[in-house]
Amino acid sequence: MNLTRRHALAMGGAAIAVTLIPTSYALASTDLVDAAIKAFAGDAVVGDGGIDLTTPEIAENGNTVPIAVFAKGAKRIMVLAGGNPSPEVVTFNFSELAEPMGSTRIRLAGTQDVIAVAEMADGTYTKVAKSVKVTIGGCGG
Repeated sequence: MNLTRRHALAMGGAAIAVTLIPTSYALASTDLVDAAIKAFAGDAVVGDGGIDLTTPEIAENGNTVPIAVFAKGAKRIMVLAGGNPSPEVVTFNFSELAEPMGSTRIRLAGTQDVIAVAEMADGTYTKVAKSVKVTIGGCGG
């Protein structure tokens, strides 16, 4: 094959595009997570801790990843998957008589953080994040 200037420019442009796509996707995903937290908590300051988030360290298949969340004194708990195209996974709402815990199975596109944000009975907000390594992606990956 004869490498022409046109082929070299096309290959260089493709290499740059492939390099930039994951970076722009990661930045967009972070913006989506921040927007979801802002929609959930408004302008309130979100602290760290106070939530028990149970996730596997390694998920062999991202199609069905079990999670459980518990936050004593919580009114609502929102779970986010930071690396998914749509990060909002589930929001649990609790009455005063219910124990503030929930569990489900979620789909993860790849290795990423699972984030739980809780609104406490006193009106404060708190969050926690855990990293889950996914060997086979669940959102088309």
